[in-house]
Amino acid sequence: MKKINVVAAVIEYEEHFLCVQRPSGKYAYTSQKYEFPGGKIEEGESDEEALKREIREELSMDILVKDKVMTVEHKYPDFFLTMHAYACTVKSRNFVLHEHIASVWLVKDDLNQLDWAAADIPIVNKLMLK
Repeated sequence: MKKINVVAAVIEYEEHFLCVQRPSGKYAYTSQKYEFPGGKIEEGESDEEALKREIREELSMDILVKDKVMTVEHKYPDFFLTMHAYACTVKSRNFVLHEHIASVWLVKDDLNQLDWAAADIPIVNKLMLK
């Protein structure tokens, strides 16, 4: 089974978290699901470098990476995902969606209202307990 190692940015601004919706894709179980933005770690990159690069590419946004929230290991039907999630802050809510089809800023108590990708659910649950 293919193993994928990724980072995710839990971006917070004024007590709201940025949630982005994936486009339709080859896997029905992740198509149009919400997620925390991020992506694959390239050879030689630290988690922080990968996060900053991915968020610039996906959202044209600069982030400040803070503490690790958690690492999630999740087995999807076609691959095994290890996702390192980090708390991040931004100076403004301004961004441009380059890869996602929708976005919303939500307070922690409203996070469970979205249809999340399975690997992101443990992060949502942890945030809601804060």
